[in-house]
Amino acid sequence: MKRLMLIGRTFSGKTTLCQFLNHEAIRYHKTQTIQIVDKRMIDTPGEYLEQRHFRGALSVTSTQADVIGLVQDAAEKGTMFPPSFSSMFALPVIGIITKTDLADTASIVQAESYLRMAGVSKIFVTSSYCGEGFEPLKAYLGYDE
Repeated sequence: MKRLMLIGRTFSGKTTLCQFLNHEAIRYHKTQTIQIVDKRMIDTPGEYLEQRHFRGALSVTSTQADVIGLVQDAAEKGTMFPPSFSSMFALPVIGIITKTDLADTASIVQAESYLRMAGVSKIFVTSSYCGEGFEPLKAYLGYDE
């Protein structure tokens, strides 16, 4: 089982993703600090990506993870991930597209493009609302039910 560290913009769906993978009720919760979820996920505040002076905390925290997940909201116009962002981590970096139920096909393709530009090669397309796309992600992480 791999410990996943989630990085993404505020409201990108990181906490909801953790809740879904943990079979918890989906409820809004603003992550204020780095949180360990069920010993297998690290949920980070969106501000750690959005404000450059916090990015060092992401690098330091990544030493506690096995894989980094860059979370991109499918419906978001734009991205906070700079080109080659994944190169700052000495770990595998995957992309997770969230909220696909709120986006059209073109928006999902654009989200995939943002993640590829950030240096991600493996991408999972998900919707916590519809419960879609999680089986391949769980298999990759070794999260057996």
